[in-house]
Amino acid sequence: MTANPDQDFVLKTIKSRDVHFVRFWFTDVLGAMKSFAVVPGELEDALADGMGFDGSCIEGFCRTQESDMLAYPDASTFQVLPWRPESNAVARMFCDVRTPDGLPFEGDPRQVLARTVGKAREMGYVFNVGPELEFYYFKGPEGTEVLDRGGYFDLTSLDYASDLRRDTVLTLEKMGIPVEYSHHENGPSQHEIDLRFADALSMADAVMTYKLVVKEIALKHGVYASFMPKPMAGEPGSGMHVHQSLFDLDGNNAFFDARDPQGYRLSDVAKRYIAGILKYAPEFCLVTNQFVNSYKRLVCGGEAPTYLSWASRNRSTLVRIPGYRPDREDACRIELRSPDPAANPYLAFAVMLAAGLAGIEEGLELQPPTEDQDLFALSRQDLRRQGIQTLPESLGEAVELFAGSALMRATLGEHIHSYLVAAKRAEWNEYQGNVSAWERDRYLAVL
Repeated sequence: MTANPDQDFVLKTIKSRDVHFVRFWFTDVLGAMKSFAVVPGELEDALADGMGFDGSCIEGFCRTQESDMLAYPDASTFQVLPWRPESNAVARMFCDVRTPDGLPFEGDPRQVLARTVGKAREMGYVFNVGPELEFYYFKGPEGTEVLDRGGYFDLTSLDYASDLRRDTVLTLEKMGIPVEYSHHENGPSQHEIDLRFADALSMADAVMTYKLVVKEIALKHGVYASFMPKPMAGEPGSGMHVHQSLFDLDGNNAFFDARDPQGYRLSDVAKRYIAGILKYAPEFCLVTNQFVNSYKRLVCGGEAPTYLSWASRNRSTLVRIPGYRPDREDACRIELRSPDPAANPYLAFAVMLAAGLAGIEEGLELQPPTEDQDLFALSRQDLRRQGIQTLPESLGEAVELFAGSALMRATLGEHIHSYLVAAKRAEWNEYQGNVSAWERDRYLAVL
Protein backbone atom coordinates (compact mmCIF):
# COMPACT_ATOMS: atom_id res chain seq x y z
CA MET A 1 0.00 0.00 0.00
CA THR A 2 1.44 3.35 -1.06
CA ALA A 3 1.67 6.20 1.42
CA ASN A 4 0.14 9.07 -0.59
CA PRO A 5 -1.59 9.93 -3.88
CA ASP A 6 1.64 11.14 -5.54
CA GLN A 7 3.30 7.78 -4.94
CA ASP A 8 0.20 5.96 -6.14
CA PHE A 9 0.25 8.04 -9.34
CA VAL A 10 3.92 7.22 -9.90
CA LEU A 11 3.42 3.47 -9.63
CA LYS A 12 0.33 3.48 -11.86
CA THR A 13 2.00 5.67 -14.50
CA ILE A 14 5.04 3.41 -14.61
CA LYS A 15 2.77 0.53 -15.60
CA SER A 16 0.59 2.46 -18.03
CA ARG A 17 3.51 4.26 -19.80
CA ASP A 18 5.83 1.22 -20.04
CA VAL A 19 8.49 2.91 -17.89
CA HIS A 20 11.47 0.59 -17.38
CA PHE A 21 13.89 3.00 -15.70
CA VAL A 22 13.35 5.84 -13.21
CA ARG A 23 16.25 8.22 -12.84
CA PHE A 24 16.84 9.71 -9.42
CA TRP A 25 18.13 13.28 -9.89
CA PHE A 26 20.01 15.47 -7.42
CA THR A 27 22.84 18.01 -7.64
CA ASP A 28 26.28 18.39 -6.17
CA VAL A 29 27.17 21.60 -4.34
CA LEU A 30 28.20 23.38 -7.54
CA GLY A 31 24.94 22.50 -9.30
CA ALA A 32 26.07 19.66 -11.58
CA MET A 33 23.24 17.18 -12.14
CA LYS A 34 23.81 13.71 -10.68
CA SER A 35 21.67 10.66 -11.39
CA PHE A 36 21.31 6.93 -11.07
CA ALA A 37 18.61 4.67 -12.52
CA VAL A 38 16.23 2.48 -10.52
CA VAL A 39 14.15 -0.33 -12.01
CA PRO A 40 10.39 -0.32 -11.29
CA GLY A 41 10.59 -3.39 -9.04
CA GLU A 42 12.70 -1.42 -6.53
CA LEU A 43 10.67 1.76 -6.61
CA GLU A 44 8.10 1.12 -3.90
CA ASP A 45 10.84 0.36 -1.38
CA ALA A 46 12.82 3.38 -2.59
CA LEU A 47 9.86 5.68 -2.02
CA ALA A 48 9.54 4.39 1.54
CA ASP A 49 13.16 3.91 2.60
CA GLY A 50 15.34 5.69 0.00
CA MET A 51 18.10 4.25 -2.18
CA GLY A 52 21.69 4.08 -0.97
CA PHE A 53 24.64 5.54 -2.89
CA ASP A 54 28.27 6.50 -2.31
CA GLY A 55 28.30 10.18 -1.38
CA SER A 56 32.10 10.42 -1.49
CA CYS A 57 31.83 10.38 -5.31
CA ILE A 58 29.80 13.63 -5.32
CA GLU A 59 31.56 17.01 -5.41
CA GLY A 60 31.26 18.71 -2.02
CA PHE A 61 29.28 15.96 -0.30
CA CYS A 62 31.47 14.10 2.20
CA ARG A 63 34.66 12.24 2.99
CA THR A 64 35.14 8.57 2.10
CA GLN A 65 34.71 7.43 5.71
CA GLU A 66 31.31 9.19 5.88
CA SER A 67 30.13 8.26 2.41
CA ASP A 68 26.90 6.30 2.88
CA MET A 69 23.93 8.40 1.72
CA LEU A 70 20.27 7.78 0.92
CA ALA A 71 18.36 9.41 -1.95
CA TYR A 72 14.65 9.82 -1.15
CA PRO A 73 12.66 10.51 -4.33
CA ASP A 74 10.04 13.28 -4.27
CA ALA A 75 7.06 11.62 -5.94
CA SER A 76 5.50 14.99 -6.80
CA THR A 77 8.37 15.61 -9.27
CA PHE A 78 7.77 12.45 -11.34
CA GLN A 79 7.82 13.02 -15.10
CA VAL A 80 8.44 10.78 -18.10
CA LEU A 81 11.37 12.08 -20.18
CA PRO A 82 9.88 12.97 -23.59
CA TRP A 83 13.19 12.82 -25.48
CA ARG A 84 13.62 9.12 -24.64
CA PRO A 85 11.80 6.30 -26.53
CA GLU A 86 8.14 5.68 -25.68
CA SER A 87 8.81 1.94 -25.52
CA ASN A 88 10.88 1.01 -22.46
CA ALA A 89 10.43 4.62 -21.37
CA VAL A 90 12.54 6.54 -18.87
CA ALA A 91 11.18 8.82 -16.11
CA ARG A 92 12.76 11.00 -13.45
CA MET A 93 12.21 12.20 -9.90
CA PHE A 94 14.19 14.75 -7.91
CA CYS A 95 15.55 13.51 -4.62
CA ASP A 96 16.33 14.76 -1.15
CA VAL A 97 19.55 13.35 0.27
CA ARG A 98 19.61 12.00 3.83
CA THR A 99 22.10 10.32 6.10
CA PRO A 100 21.62 6.66 7.15
CA ASP A 101 19.89 7.78 10.36
CA GLY A 102 17.22 9.54 8.25
CA LEU A 103 18.31 13.13 8.90
CA PRO A 104 18.59 15.68 6.08
CA PHE A 105 22.16 15.76 4.75
CA GLU A 106 23.62 19.22 5.35
CA GLY A 107 25.44 19.16 2.02
CA ASP A 108 22.27 18.69 -0.06
CA PRO A 109 21.55 21.97 -1.94
CA ARG A 110 17.86 21.12 -2.42
CA GLN A 111 17.35 20.88 1.31
CA VAL A 112 19.18 24.17 1.88
CA LEU A 113 16.53 25.86 -0.25
CA ALA A 114 13.72 23.91 1.43
CA ARG A 115 15.00 25.04 4.83
CA THR A 116 15.20 28.70 3.76
CA VAL A 117 11.75 28.54 2.17
CA GLY A 118 10.53 27.05 5.46
CA LYS A 119 11.87 30.06 7.34
CA ALA A 120 10.00 32.37 4.99
CA ARG A 121 6.82 30.40 5.61
CA GLU A 122 7.32 30.74 9.37
CA MET A 123 7.46 34.50 8.78
CA GLY A 124 4.20 34.27 6.81
CA TYR A 125 5.54 34.31 3.23
CA VAL A 126 5.70 32.15 0.12
CA PHE A 127 8.71 32.85 -2.10
CA ASN A 128 7.96 32.93 -5.85
CA VAL A 129 10.61 33.23 -8.55
CA GLY A 130 10.64 33.51 -12.34
CA PRO A 131 14.11 33.27 -13.90
CA GLU A 132 15.20 34.35 -17.38
CA LEU A 133 18.05 32.08 -18.50
CA GLU A 134 20.28 33.00 -21.43
CA PHE A 135 22.57 30.62 -23.29
CA TYR A 136 24.56 30.19 -26.50
CA TYR A 137 24.42 27.58 -29.25
CA PHE A 138 27.77 26.57 -30.75
CA LYS A 139 28.62 24.09 -33.49
CA GLY A 140 30.49 21.91 -30.98
CA PRO A 141 31.84 21.82 -27.40
CA GLU A 142 35.44 22.38 -28.48
CA GLY A 143 35.01 25.98 -29.65
CA THR A 144 32.73 28.98 -30.01
CA GLU A 145 31.72 28.88 -33.67
CA VAL A 146 28.21 30.35 -33.69
CA LEU A 147 25.16 29.27 -35.70
CA ASP A 148 23.88 32.74 -36.65
CA ARG A 149 24.54 36.46 -36.45
CA GLY A 150 21.11 37.49 -35.24
CA GLY A 151 20.30 39.99 -32.51
CA TYR A 152 17.50 40.88 -30.12
CA PHE A 153 14.12 39.38 -31.13
CA ASP A 154 15.20 38.58 -34.71
CA LEU A 155 12.61 36.58 -36.65
CA THR A 156 14.46 36.09 -39.92
CA SER A 157 16.78 33.53 -41.45
CA LEU A 158 19.42 35.03 -39.15
CA ASP A 159 17.69 33.21 -36.27
CA TYR A 160 18.88 29.77 -37.36
CA ALA A 161 18.02 28.22 -34.01
CA SER A 162 14.29 29.01 -33.83
CA ASP A 163 13.52 25.31 -34.40
CA LEU A 164 15.77 24.38 -31.49
CA ARG A 165 13.96 26.83 -29.22
CA ARG A 166 10.58 25.53 -30.40
CA ASP A 167 11.51 21.90 -29.71
CA THR A 168 12.93 22.89 -26.32
CA VAL A 169 9.76 24.75 -25.30
CA LEU A 170 7.54 21.85 -26.42
CA THR A 171 9.67 19.39 -24.45
CA LEU A 172 9.53 21.55 -21.31
CA GLU A 173 5.76 21.83 -21.57
CA LYS A 174 5.45 18.06 -21.94
CA MET A 175 7.24 17.84 -18.59
CA GLY A 176 4.79 20.21 -16.92
CA ILE A 177 7.10 23.26 -16.97
CA PRO A 178 5.20 26.31 -18.30
CA VAL A 179 7.14 28.71 -20.51
CA GLU A 180 6.24 32.39 -20.87
CA TYR A 181 8.17 33.18 -24.05
CA SER A 182 11.39 32.59 -25.96
CA HIS A 183 13.46 34.75 -28.29
CA HIS A 184 16.86 35.44 -29.82
CA GLU A 185 19.10 37.42 -27.48
CA ASN A 186 21.56 40.21 -28.23
CA GLY A 187 24.61 38.07 -28.93
CA PRO A 188 25.19 35.98 -32.07
CA SER A 189 23.61 32.56 -31.53
CA GLN A 190 22.48 33.66 -28.04
CA HIS A 191 18.98 32.76 -26.87
CA GLU A 192 16.60 33.08 -23.94
CA ILE A 193 13.65 31.00 -22.74
CA ASP A 194 11.71 32.41 -19.78
CA LEU A 195 9.84 30.22 -17.32
CA ARG A 196 6.54 31.22 -15.73
CA PHE A 197 6.96 32.05 -12.04
CA ALA A 198 6.43 29.37 -9.41
CA ASP A 199 7.39 28.65 -5.82
CA ALA A 200 11.16 28.58 -5.37
CA LEU A 201 11.66 24.84 -4.81
CA SER A 202 9.56 23.87 -7.82
CA MET A 203 11.37 26.48 -9.89
CA ALA A 204 14.83 25.27 -8.87
CA ASP A 205 13.80 21.77 -10.02
CA ALA A 206 12.49 23.34 -13.24
CA VAL A 207 15.75 25.23 -13.86
CA MET A 208 17.79 22.04 -13.52
CA THR A 209 15.39 20.32 -15.94
CA TYR A 210 15.49 23.31 -18.31
CA LYS A 211 19.28 23.26 -18.55
CA LEU A 212 19.33 19.54 -19.30
CA VAL A 213 16.52 19.82 -21.87
CA VAL A 214 18.28 22.69 -23.68
CA LYS A 215 21.43 20.58 -23.95
CA GLU A 216 19.58 17.39 -24.94
CA ILE A 217 17.62 19.10 -27.73
CA ALA A 218 20.80 20.80 -28.96
CA LEU A 219 22.57 17.43 -29.18
CA LYS A 220 19.57 16.02 -31.03
CA HIS A 221 20.07 18.77 -33.64
CA GLY A 222 23.83 18.18 -33.80
CA VAL A 223 24.92 21.36 -31.96
CA TYR A 224 26.09 22.30 -28.47
CA ALA A 225 24.38 24.54 -25.90
CA SER A 226 26.46 26.39 -23.30
CA PHE A 227 25.43 28.18 -20.10
CA MET A 228 28.95 29.56 -19.64
CA PRO A 229 28.55 33.14 -18.33
CA LYS A 230 31.01 34.74 -20.78
CA PRO A 231 32.04 32.31 -23.51
CA MET A 232 33.29 34.95 -25.99
CA ALA A 233 35.21 38.16 -25.44
CA GLY A 234 33.54 41.10 -27.12
CA GLU A 235 30.07 39.52 -27.09
CA PRO A 236 27.34 39.75 -24.44
CA GLY A 237 27.52 37.39 -21.50
CA SER A 238 24.66 35.12 -20.45
CA GLY A 239 22.67 36.02 -17.36
CA MET A 240 19.94 34.54 -15.21
CA HIS A 241 17.78 37.50 -14.23
CA VAL A 242 15.63 36.36 -11.31
CA HIS A 243 12.20 37.92 -10.84
CA GLN A 244 11.02 37.36 -7.28
CA SER A 245 8.24 38.23 -4.88
CA LEU A 246 6.78 37.27 -1.53
CA PHE A 247 3.13 36.33 -1.19
CA ASP A 248 1.39 35.96 2.14
CA LEU A 249 -0.21 32.67 3.14
CA ASP A 250 -3.62 33.91 1.93
CA GLY A 251 -2.29 34.39 -1.61
CA ASN A 252 -1.87 38.18 -1.51
CA ASN A 253 1.27 39.79 -2.93
CA ALA A 254 3.18 41.15 0.08
CA PHE A 255 5.28 43.36 -2.23
CA PHE A 256 2.32 45.36 -3.58
CA ASP A 257 1.04 48.63 -2.15
CA ALA A 258 -1.03 50.81 -4.47
CA ARG A 259 -0.64 53.71 -2.02
CA ASP A 260 3.17 53.76 -2.12
CA PRO A 261 4.02 57.50 -1.77
CA GLN A 262 7.02 57.09 -4.11
CA GLY A 263 4.76 55.77 -6.88
CA TYR A 264 6.53 52.41 -7.29
CA ARG A 265 3.58 50.51 -5.77
CA LEU A 266 5.99 48.78 -3.39
CA SER A 267 5.10 47.90 0.18
CA ASP A 268 7.40 48.44 3.14
CA VAL A 269 8.05 44.69 3.07
CA ALA A 270 9.25 44.95 -0.54
CA LYS A 271 11.50 47.93 0.21
CA ARG A 272 13.13 46.23 3.16
CA TYR A 273 13.55 43.07 1.07
CA ILE A 274 15.32 45.08 -1.65
CA ALA A 275 17.48 46.76 0.98
CA GLY A 276 18.52 43.31 2.22
CA ILE A 277 19.41 42.22 -1.32
CA LEU A 278 21.55 45.32 -1.84
CA LYS A 279 23.28 44.96 1.55
CA TYR A 280 24.16 41.29 1.19
CA ALA A 281 24.68 40.98 -2.59
CA PRO A 282 28.49 41.27 -2.30
CA GLU A 283 28.44 38.45 0.27
CA PHE A 284 26.25 36.08 -1.76
CA CYS A 285 27.86 36.91 -5.11
CA LEU A 286 30.07 33.80 -4.86
CA VAL A 287 26.90 31.68 -5.00
CA THR A 288 25.07 33.51 -7.79
CA ASN A 289 28.29 33.98 -9.80
CA GLN A 290 30.49 31.07 -8.82
CA PHE A 291 33.19 30.78 -11.48
CA VAL A 292 36.23 32.79 -12.60
CA ASN A 293 34.41 33.25 -15.89
CA SER A 294 31.41 34.82 -14.13
CA TYR A 295 33.43 37.94 -13.42
CA LYS A 296 34.26 38.43 -17.11
CA ARG A 297 30.55 39.21 -17.46
CA LEU A 298 30.33 41.42 -14.34
CA VAL A 299 32.41 44.31 -15.67
CA CYS A 300 31.79 48.03 -15.88
CA GLY A 301 30.41 49.07 -19.25
CA GLY A 302 28.82 45.69 -19.90
CA GLU A 303 25.15 44.80 -19.86
CA ALA A 304 25.40 42.97 -16.52
CA PRO A 305 24.97 45.42 -13.63
CA THR A 306 27.57 45.43 -10.87
CA TYR A 307 26.20 48.46 -9.02
CA LEU A 308 24.42 48.16 -5.65
CA SER A 309 21.46 50.26 -6.73
CA TRP A 310 17.82 49.95 -7.71
CA ALA A 311 15.30 51.64 -10.01
CA SER A 312 12.26 51.00 -12.16
CA ARG A 313 13.17 52.31 -15.62
CA ASN A 314 16.95 52.04 -15.32
CA ARG A 315 18.26 48.65 -16.49
CA SER A 316 21.82 49.45 -15.40
CA THR A 317 20.90 48.95 -11.74
CA LEU A 318 21.36 45.69 -9.83
CA VAL A 319 17.68 45.50 -8.86
CA ARG A 320 14.92 46.64 -11.21
CA ILE A 321 11.19 47.03 -10.58
CA PRO A 322 9.45 45.80 -13.76
CA GLY A 323 6.61 48.10 -14.79
CA TYR A 324 4.80 46.15 -17.50
CA ARG A 325 1.50 45.97 -15.55
CA PRO A 326 1.95 48.43 -12.68
CA ASP A 327 -1.63 48.26 -11.39
CA ARG A 328 -1.85 44.46 -11.17
CA GLU A 329 -1.08 43.11 -7.73
CA ASP A 330 0.04 39.69 -8.99
CA ALA A 331 2.57 41.32 -11.35
CA CYS A 332 4.42 43.28 -8.65
CA ARG A 333 7.93 41.90 -8.22
CA ILE A 334 11.60 42.78 -8.23
CA GLU A 335 14.24 41.61 -10.70
CA LEU A 336 17.79 40.78 -9.58
CA ARG A 337 19.98 41.08 -12.69
CA SER A 338 23.44 39.93 -11.59
CA PRO A 339 23.14 36.09 -11.35
CA ASP A 340 24.32 33.88 -14.19
CA PRO A 341 22.93 30.56 -15.47
CA ALA A 342 25.94 28.53 -14.28
CA ALA A 343 24.82 29.03 -10.66
CA ASN A 344 23.29 26.23 -8.62
CA PRO A 345 19.63 27.37 -8.57
CA TYR A 346 18.91 25.79 -5.18
CA LEU A 347 21.67 27.72 -3.47
CA ALA A 348 21.18 30.88 -5.55
CA PHE A 349 17.48 31.14 -4.70
CA ALA A 350 18.25 30.33 -1.04
CA VAL A 351 20.80 33.13 -0.60
CA MET A 352 18.62 35.70 -2.38
CA LEU A 353 15.71 34.85 -0.13
CA ALA A 354 17.89 34.86 2.99
CA ALA A 355 19.21 38.32 2.12
CA GLY A 356 15.73 39.69 1.51
CA LEU A 357 14.35 38.19 4.72
CA ALA A 358 17.30 39.64 6.64
CA GLY A 359 16.38 43.05 5.28
CA ILE A 360 12.84 42.59 6.60
CA GLU A 361 14.00 41.31 9.99
CA GLU A 362 16.58 44.07 10.38
CA GLY A 363 14.11 46.76 9.29
CA LEU A 364 16.60 48.11 6.73
CA GLU A 365 15.88 51.43 5.07
CA LEU A 366 15.99 51.38 1.27
CA GLN A 367 18.39 53.84 -0.35
CA PRO A 368 17.00 56.30 -2.95
CA PRO A 369 16.52 54.91 -6.48
CA THR A 370 18.93 55.62 -9.34
CA GLU A 371 16.53 56.37 -12.19
CA ASP A 372 18.17 58.81 -14.57
CA GLN A 373 21.87 57.94 -14.59
CA ASP A 374 23.45 55.42 -16.96
CA LEU A 375 25.66 53.54 -14.53
CA PHE A 376 27.08 51.43 -17.36
CA ALA A 377 29.01 54.50 -18.53
CA LEU A 378 30.86 54.96 -15.23
CA SER A 379 34.03 53.26 -14.00
CA ARG A 380 34.16 51.57 -10.61
CA GLN A 381 36.21 54.51 -9.33
CA ASP A 382 33.59 57.01 -10.55
CA LEU A 383 30.85 54.97 -8.93
CA ARG A 384 32.63 54.77 -5.61
CA ARG A 385 33.26 58.53 -5.65
CA GLN A 386 29.49 58.93 -5.91
CA GLY A 387 28.98 56.54 -3.00
CA ILE A 388 27.68 53.68 -5.20
CA GLN A 389 29.23 50.40 -4.12
CA THR A 390 29.79 47.51 -6.52
CA LEU A 391 29.83 43.74 -6.58
CA PRO A 392 33.19 41.95 -6.27
CA GLU A 393 35.52 42.42 -9.24
CA SER A 394 36.85 38.85 -9.24
CA LEU A 395 36.24 35.38 -7.88
CA GLY A 396 39.07 35.95 -5.42
CA GLU A 397 37.37 39.02 -3.95
CA ALA A 398 34.00 37.25 -3.88
CA VAL A 399 35.42 34.29 -1.95
CA GLU A 400 36.75 36.47 0.84
CA LEU A 401 33.50 38.44 1.21
CA PHE A 402 31.58 35.16 1.30
CA ALA A 403 34.01 33.59 3.78
CA GLY A 404 33.42 36.37 6.29
CA SER A 405 29.62 36.38 5.96
CA ALA A 406 27.71 35.19 9.01
CA LEU A 407 24.47 35.24 6.97
CA MET A 408 25.89 32.94 4.29
CA ARG A 409 27.24 30.53 6.90
CA ALA A 410 23.88 30.42 8.67
CA THR A 411 21.91 30.05 5.42
CA LEU A 412 24.01 27.38 3.72
CA GLY A 413 25.26 25.57 6.81
CA GLU A 414 28.83 25.01 7.88
CA HIS A 415 29.35 22.08 5.50
CA ILE A 416 28.52 23.89 2.24
CA HIS A 417 29.96 27.22 3.37
CA SER A 418 33.33 25.67 4.26
CA TYR A 419 33.41 23.58 1.10
CA LEU A 420 32.75 26.58 -1.17
CA VAL A 421 35.40 28.71 0.55
CA ALA A 422 38.04 26.00 0.16
CA ALA A 423 37.06 24.97 -3.38
CA LYS A 424 36.78 28.49 -4.75
CA ARG A 425 39.99 29.69 -3.15
CA ALA A 426 41.71 26.74 -4.82
CA GLU A 427 40.06 27.57 -8.16
CA TRP A 428 41.14 31.19 -7.95
CA ASN A 429 44.72 30.24 -7.06
CA GLU A 430 44.85 27.73 -9.91
CA TYR A 431 43.60 30.34 -12.36
CA GLN A 432 46.12 32.91 -11.14
CA GLY A 433 48.90 30.46 -11.92
CA ASN A 434 47.79 29.77 -15.51
CA VAL A 435 45.61 32.59 -16.79
CA SER A 436 46.16 32.17 -20.53
CA ALA A 437 44.83 28.70 -21.40
CA TRP A 438 43.06 27.64 -18.25
CA GLU A 439 39.65 29.27 -18.52
CA ARG A 440 38.25 27.84 -21.75
CA ASP A 441 39.59 24.36 -21.03
CA ARG A 442 37.95 24.46 -17.63
CA TYR A 443 34.48 25.70 -18.53
CA LEU A 444 33.38 25.52 -22.14
CA ALA A 445 32.73 21.79 -22.42
CA VAL A 446 30.97 21.45 -19.07
CA LEU A 447 28.76 24.54 -18.55
